[in-house]
Amino acid sequence: MINRVDHGSGADHVAVLQLAHGPVNAMDQELCEALAEQFRALETDPARAVVVTGTGRAFSAGVDLKRILDEGAPYVERFLPALSAAFGALFQLSKPVVAAVNGHAIAGGCVLAACADVTLMAEGSGRIGVPEARVGPPFPRLAIEVLRHAVGDVAARRLMVGALTYTPADAQALGLVDRVLPADELLGQAVTTARALATEVPSDTFALTKAQLRRDALERTARYADEDEAVATLWSRRAADGWTARYLESVTRR
Repeated sequence: MINRVDHGSGADHVAVLQLAHGPVNAMDQELCEALAEQFRALETDPARAVVVTGTGRAFSAGVDLKRILDEGAPYVERFLPALSAAFGALFQLSKPVVAAVNGHAIAGGCVLAACADVTLMAEGSGRIGVPEARVGPPFPRLAIEVLRHAVGDVAARRLMVGALTYTPADAQALGLVDRVLPADELLGQAVTTARALATEVPSDTFALTKAQLRRDALERTARYADEDEAVATLWSRRAADGWTARYLESVTRR
C-alpha cells in the first residue's frame, strides 16, 4: 500500500514514501488511514525530510469513486474523516516535505501533493487539478484550505470552480507545481530538494516557520468544522442520485 525507501543517514536522511495501492493509487479509507499513520509517525522518525510519490502513471487519481457508489452513506461517514486526517497529518508534518508527482494527481491526489512544502511534477501526459465540482460532491474544508495555502485565494477559486485538470506546464504557471522535470530526474531531484530543506535551515526554525505559515488555514478549518455534516450529506446524495456515477461513466468512455 505504501512503500518506504530511505536515502542517506543523519542530517542527510530522507524518507521516500511511494504510494502503491492499485493501478492509480485511488484514495480509499484504508489508504487514507495508512497515510495518516505514516505521516504522524514521521514526526519522531530519524528521517530529517520526506518525499511522497506514486507509482506507474499516477501519483493518485483521487478518491475511489466506485467504492463510494458501491457502499454509499455508511462508507462516506467513515471515509471522509479518514481523508481529512490524511491531509491534516501531511499538512502539519513539521519536517520538510516534497511531493514528486510522477503522473496524474487528480482531486484528492492534487490536494495531497499541495500539502507538501515543494511540489515537483514530471513532464509528460500527467494531469493535475481538482475537478471535484464536476464529480458532484464538495471538498472537505481542510482540502479547500490546503489549496488556498498552496496557490492563494484567486487561483484556488479558479481551480475549484473551474473544476479542470492541467498539464504540468500550466500547473506550474498557476503555482500549483513549483518545477517541472524530466520523468527520469524527478525522484532524484525530489530527494535532493528535500535534503537541502533539511540541512540548509535549522530544523526547529523550519518547523516553526512552517507552522506559522499554515496556522491561518488550520484555524479556519477548525472554525468551520460545522460544515462536515453538510459535506457528508452531499457526498452521499451524489452517490445516490446518479450524478457521480454519470461522471465516472463519462471519464471511463474517454
